[in-house]
Amino acid sequence: MARKIEMRTTGTPDALSVVETEVGLPGAGKVRLVQTAIGINYVDVMVRKGLYPMRLPATPGFEAAGVVDAVGSGVTGFVPGDRVAYFFVEGAYATASLVPSEALVRLPDDISYEVAATFLAKGLTAWMGLYALHPLKAGEVALVLGASGSVGSILSRWARSLGATVIGVAGSAGKLTSVAAGADHAFVADDPALSDRVRAIAPAGVDVVYDFVGRATFPLAVASVRDGGVIATIGAASGQAPPAADQLRSRAVQLRGGGTPQYVRGETVAVATAQLWGAIRDGLFSDLQVAQYTFDRIAAAHEDMEARRLTGLPVAIV
Repeated sequence: MARKIEMRTTGTPDALSVVETEVGLPGAGKVRLVQTAIGINYVDVMVRKGLYPMRLPATPGFEAAGVVDAVGSGVTGFVPGDRVAYFFVEGAYATASLVPSEALVRLPDDISYEVAATFLAKGLTAWMGLYALHPLKAGEVALVLGASGSVGSILSRWARSLGATVIGVAGSAGKLTSVAAGADHAFVADDPALSDRVRAIAPAGVDVVYDFVGRATFPLAVASVRDGGVIATIGAASGQAPPAADQLRSRAVQLRGGGTPQYVRGETVAVATAQLWGAIRDGLFSDLQVAQYTFDRIAAAHEDMEARRLTGLPVAIV
């Protein structure tokens, strides 16, 4: 018997229960995957709280890595024993699962299951920001709002490696050191002179704002971006930003957003994952800590995320 985490109602982390389950054989186009590492992301919290609707009872989670155990009819390119991972497929909080083969990403020998489950969804979301929402160029100035978060910390380091000047904003003073490690300039969100400090670095305004926070930081994003610049909204931890179409249009500022699966799909997956693995091999994120949880303690990871006491990028080890 396999195990999965099931929620029969939305609410607190107590809504997550570990239950036994029979996975069965994979149907057409699917593989059975024995999972060894599971990614934990903020969208999982949104699912648990009912902000990202799933039919109940539901198994949260969207990414994992493991070994192909069996393949269904019509599956080509994968055989039992292959090391793979996937991202943005529902039901990842399980020790084994049935996954569409088209969603699988083959893992290079030097990329561990833990690294894949820790960085795949988060890293590809950062890739979306840097290569799709606004292809970042050397010499540009990027403002990262929410730079202390999982994706923000990855994007900041990656952006700096591309030759951009990175201004990182931390949610609290306690996270300033971490943000400073991945940015050229680091500030705290509640600094009353923050807008002036950004303009002192980029008098005409920054070329792009990567906003992971939403409503709480959107006024700063608007005040900081240059005319003709880009505000890339990636997540909204504080709620959706208020409409500002007229104000942005008058300044020719482009507001771009969307989900990672919209931009990382088809042939783009191979390109994006190859660049992500390359960034990992180059050590761009080697200073980032990983917070490991056992499968049975995924609910505790949710508690730590909501209480803002994560000690690193969260991942569950089966």
